[in-house]
Amino acid sequence: MGYHEHSDSKYSRNIRLGAPEAHKAFLEFDKVALQGENKVIPRKETELIAVAVALTTQCPYCIEAHSKAARKEGATEQELAETIMIATALRAGGGLTHGFMAMKFFDGEEGHEH
Repeated sequence: MGYHEHSDSKYSRNIRLGAPEAHKAFLEFDKVALQGENKVIPRKETELIAVAVALTTQCPYCIEAHSKAARKEGATEQELAETIMIATALRAGGGLTHGFMAMKFFDGEEGHEH
């Protein structure tokens, strides 16, 4: 048994029953954000964006769902590969730019000396 098992999604029921109003609001928001009727971003691009975000937030369920949806919407393997590398570059870039803050705090700037 690992930290993440595909069957873990069964616990969604516990969340739905424990916080029904918030759970319903989340599902409605998610649907509108990804599939709303007034969207100008095409479905394929929406799914590729969702894959990139899922990779950076590291949500295994989202990675699976949106990778499959991107394929269904006509994304190619090359488009998915480029999406993966864009997400990878931005995630790595975040580490670098957070390093700027670490250096700033190390130098004692911004009055954050410890």
